[in-house]
Amino acid sequence: MQQSVFQQAKHCLQLCAPADKVKQTRQFAEHWRQGKFDCISTDQPDVIGDAGRPEKPELVQPKQLAKRSISSEQGRVILAHALAHIEFNAINLALDAVYRFRDMPKQFYADWIKVADEEAYHFGLLNKYIQDRGYAYGDYTAHNGLWEMAQKTAHDVMIRMALVPRVLEARGLDVTPGLIEKLNQFKDKDFIDALEIIHRDEIGHVAIGSHWFKFICEQRKLDSRSTFKELIQQYMNGSLRGPFDEVVRLQAGFTEQELADLNAMEL
Repeated sequence: MQQSVFQQAKHCLQLCAPADKVKQTRQFAEHWRQGKFDCISTDQPDVIGDAGRPEKPELVQPKQLAKRSISSEQGRVILAHALAHIEFNAINLALDAVYRFRDMPKQFYADWIKVADEEAYHFGLLNKYIQDRGYAYGDYTAHNGLWEMAQKTAHDVMIRMALVPRVLEARGLDVTPGLIEKLNQFKDKDFIDALEIIHRDEIGHVAIGSHWFKFICEQRKLDSRSTFKELIQQYMNGSLRGPFDEVVRLQAGFTEQELADLNAMEL
């Protein structure tokens, strides 16, 4: 008998210990590939609250985060910690997309389980980097911006697809190549190798968000370009931080017209 994909996503979403969440999310993805789950919804998703996470790191406002200069090993650990926290949140975001949004095509669930699996792998890469240098996830403060956006967009799959992968996660596509270039100065091969894997995979994740955003717009007979602009006006005060890596964003499902719109509203 097949299990419910929704209940398994909820189970993984609620796990608090990072090691448990990573292990069981990756196992969930493997079992999905083996055909052990169905997409039949027999209940309604819970009202969104907090996802499962450990007591630490302490969550603070972005301006209260530890400053990090990558010229020192500790500075690079602080940066890796911040990125690990983003990846941990990204596991929860992908799992929540699977759990929360019902009556989507089967490929939607396949895509977001794949994303959850890869985000769990990314967290593991960064966590190993931190641990290999004598630190632990939770040693530094972090902020909760990604999950707060998940809560703001929980009512509508179209808005979630627009604003989480195509706005917040897409920002990583813009900044990671420059970060790798800076790390090359310090010959930090372990960190660079992890970031190159993450950057490659994140292009695919943003592309998945782009695909489903446009799919839903088409279903609702909405123009995706103008809808995306309207959502940025509504949720992001009409502007996004640039500059934008246009080559990579094109690979991730943005159009030339959308990039022109983004450049026109760049902070």
